[in-house]
Amino acid sequence: MIRPILVVGNPVLRQKAKRVSQIDKSIQRLIDDMIETMKAAPGVGLAAPQVGVPLRLAVIDVDDKITVIINPEIVKTSAEVELDEGCLSVPGFWGRLDRAERVSVKALDRNGKELRIRDAEGLFAQALQHEINHLDGQLYIDRMDTLDKLKRDVPLGLKKTTSPQPKPHRTNADARPCRVDLRVPFSR
Repeated sequence: MIRPILVVGNPVLRQKAKRVSQIDKSIQRLIDDMIETMKAAPGVGLAAPQVGVPLRLAVIDVDDKITVIINPEIVKTSAEVELDEGCLSVPGFWGRLDRAERVSVKALDRNGKELRIRDAEGLFAQALQHEINHLDGQLYIDRMDTLDKLKRDVPLGLKKTTSPQPKPHRTNADARPCRVDLRVPFSR
C-alpha cells in the first residue's frame, strides 16, 4: 500500500525515532509499504518517520538493490565530500551539503539478522547517511550552511527514472495535501 509522505513542518519528522523491538508481521507490512511508496515517489530511500511511523527503520534502493535497515548505527565515516541532495519530505527543492565519502553501518535486516555494511560509497553511502539522519529527527536542510542556497526542482544527477506509477500524497499530520512555503523558515 502506498502511504502518504510527510513534508517539512510535520513534527514527526523532527522526533528521534524509537528502536524496533520486535520484527513481526506489522513491521514486515510496513517495510513492504515503504518500498512500494519509495518506488512510486520515486525516491532512493525512505525512512519510517517520513510515512508517520516514528521507528528506526529505513529502506534504500540503489542500483536496483533494495536494502532494509532496522535500528541502524553509523560506526565509521571517512573524509567529507560536497554533494547534491534532495528529499521526498522537502519536495521540489535540493541543495549542496557535505557528507562522508564512505560510511560503515551496522543494523538488522528485515529478518532480524545482523547486517554489516562496510565502506559503502557513492549514492549508497549518501542514502545511508540521509535516512539515518531522518531517524534522528534531522533533515538534509539542517546540514546546509544556509537555506538561501536551496534550489528548486531536482538536479540531473539525482533524478531517478522508473516506469510511471501513481505518486503518493505528501501530507502533514491532518493528511491533506500541502505545499512547502519557503517564506516560512524551516524549524531547526
